Amino acid sequence: MNKRILIIGAGAVGGYVGAHFARAGHDVIMADPWPAHVEHMQAHGLRLEGMTEPECFSTPIRAMHFTDLQSLAKEKPADIAFICVKSYDTPWAAALAKNYLAADGFMVSLQNGINEDAIAAVVGWSKVIGCIASKIVVELVEPGFIRRSVSKGGAGYTVFRVGEPHGRPTARVQRIHDMLADIDSVKITTNLWGERWSKLVQNSMGNGLSAASGMSNKQFTQNETARRLSIRLAGEAVRAGQLQGLALEKISGVEPEIWVAAAQELTTGANDTPVLDELEAKMLAGAENMSDTARPSMGQDMIKGRRTEIEFLNGLVVERAAELGMEAPANAGLIAAVQSVERGQQPAGLESVQDI
Repeated sequence: MNKRILIIGAGAVGGYVGAHFARAGHDVIMADPWPAHVEHMQAHGLRLEGMTEPECFSTPIRAMHFTDLQSLAKEKPADIAFICVKSYDTPWAAALAKNYLAADGFMVSLQNGINEDAIAAVVGWSKVIGCIASKIVVELVEPGFIRRSVSKGGAGYTVFRVGEPHGRPTARVQRIHDMLADIDSVKITTNLWGERWSKLVQNSMGNGLSAASGMSNKQFTQNETARRLSIRLAGEAVRAGQLQGLALEKISGVEPEIWVAAAQELTTGANDTPVLDELEAKMLAGAENMSDTARPSMGQDMIKGRRTEIEFLNGLVVERAAELGMEAPANAGLIAAVQSVERGQQPAGLESVQDI
């Protein structure tokens, strides 16, 4: 029997995967709080645009505003609920989805940050799966239209990583794997927490930096001041993960230890190894293939005047570091900069981060 899928949060990521699920013939219901977006999907479906012709398509969508979800109480419950909202909305989103979840159903956290514990607090750990979407770079451009600004990962890069909190392969993880395989490269991970923290490192080094500086991924990578701050942010986040005993994956194709070593060079002023030079050269080479305008989600949020997830990304790095007796001054400084811009106390620009 076809599984019913409920997408809570049909924004960039939720809308992107949900549209693919719907086109593949799955029974999908998308719920979102933005009336214009919901109404457009109801009338015209959802349009996706990518880097190649096959990635550009429109598909009919069954979309509902959150306030209309109560009507689902009369229908078959959802077998799988994908939680795709911002981190700060996780507790209430999980509580909302719980009302329409089958007794043997489960939830998938497809979000930035580490939110499995917040979902588990609502439904219990037995009903939680984690899924990381790495280097997906999607944006909800306007109601009913989502654009992906990078090429698919394919064999060269694994975009989706899905796993159980306990680390063992299960039939339900295999099911999610198979659904995502129709979209892009995917793997089943037995290292969910290491994968999660590795993605957090990637988020912490770019999301807040884009939000505070107003720069795109390409712009801040090509700017020496911003790029070197990004390296320091990553180094602190990696170290905090290592101190927790997590088995970290490569971050942007680079071994975790390299980020720590390069950050140390910047912090101490020592340049007796080629680590920093080699890392910067790799980052600059990668920037050549980036879109001029693509921004991470927090950069998009800042432009659109939405609340950022800074407390749940860099804030989590600082929090865990403090618990372990470690300081994370670059991440703490970036949090202050983002919040200052967010509150209108200073404009977004390089000046907001250059003294961190």
